Amino acid sequence: MKLELQALSARHPAARPGAAPALRSLTLAVAPGEQVAIIGPSGAGKTTLLQVLACALPPSAGHLRLDGTAPWQLPRRALQRLRGRLFLAPQVPPLPPRQRVVTAVLAGQLPRLGLLASVRSLFYPADIPGAHAALDRLDLADKLFERVDRLSGGERQRVGLARALVALQALPGRTDAGARLLLVDEPLSALDPTRARQAIGTLVTAARDHATTLVATLHQVDVALAHFPRIVGLRDGALAFDLPAAEVTRERLARLYEQHEHELRGEAPPPEVAASGPAPVVMHCR
Repeated sequence: MKLELQALSARHPAARPGAAPALRSLTLAVAPGEQVAIIGPSGAGKTTLLQVLACALPPSAGHLRLDGTAPWQLPRRALQRLRGRLFLAPQVPPLPPRQRVVTAVLAGQLPRLGLLASVRSLFYPADIPGAHAALDRLDLADKLFERVDRLSGGERQRVGLARALVALQALPGRTDAGARLLLVDEPLSALDPTRARQAIGTLVTAARDHATTLVATLHQVDVALAHFPRIVGLRDGALAFDLPAAEVTRERLARLYEQHEHELRGEAPPPEVAASGPAPVVMHCR
């Protein structure tokens, strides 16, 4: 899926009246099948950008086009069909605690299913082999029939990524392709470094194998540079740089994370920053 943003601005739905836009006059183009990592300090607008691309948040100014189509000019039914061609994986996967892992993973197919098939899948999972294969790629195949509330934080995050892998696959018995745009928000926040490298490598490979456009926001700059050919830096809602990974220098990163150096180093904020607001929770779980 081809992405085009022209002088786009957007406000977070929870923003106070008069607050600055979360995105400001952003111009960006992503080719079909490209893999792009979005980096930048907290509050840069990374999550808002994914919500705009997912057609969950309309721009307040400027233009968005997906495969040449302006989503918010479509009739409601056509907009729903377009949303069925993309998949947004939030940082905290929406996993009901009593749900079985197999059902949680196969929820990645729901945007392409009709109402009746969606309801049936909640009680009678139809593609158990597909769910098993996705979990196996993330070393979770043995959790297929576990309940979600019996998983660790890291395991839950990997279940969310397995759901994204399932979204890329064609539905059983059908020839239509899976999601053409994969949007992933901070997919590694609950994973230790080894699991993080494995997970992001699996995600990038799967997107490439399916010729699916992948846009991922990442706090782990080293992982982004190692696995993504293109890096987009955001700061204060504006584009700081858009470069091949090999051209992202230490100097550019230092400017991008100025006054946020602890995030670049993966450290807790200094006392003066922590005192200004709640610190983000960083978990490293199995």
